[in-house]
Amino acid sequence: MKDLLYLKDDQIKEFIQLLYYAYRETFSDPKEILSKKYFGPAHLRALNLIERNPGINLGELIFELKVTKQSLNRVLRDLIKSKMIKQIQDESDTRKKNLFLDKEGKEFFEIVYSTQKKRIFNALKNSNSDSVIKFKDVLKRIINGK
Repeated sequence: MKDLLYLKDDQIKEFIQLLYYAYRETFSDPKEILSKKYFGPAHLRALNLIERNPGINLGELIFELKVTKQSLNRVLRDLIKSKMIKQIQDESDTRKKNLFLDKEGKEFFEIVYSTQKKRIFNALKNSNSDSVIKFKDVLKRIINGK
């Protein structure tokens, strides 16, 4: 751990650049599939969160994505129009609408996910378990700002 105390700016800049390239490549893999539906990265992020959190409401989705309601509404309109997601009124609070992937959305998401899964799976498979665990810890710390 002491080695990490002496990270130079160039090493941190290189790490940031590597994170960018990893993100770029992982999210460029399904680009062609998304473009056929005229979807972009924002649609994919929304689909991913709805798939991972069935029944998430609009406020929670805005909070998780860190976007404005206006920008999210455009994406949700596209996804609803394309029958990717459905909104179901909350039983306990009728002002809230819970979001779920529709049948077509589940199928579409699986196709997109499988393209990303190949890259991530291969990277994890070709790494030792200690590296994978430590990498996951580092990513969580980056996300949480610690």
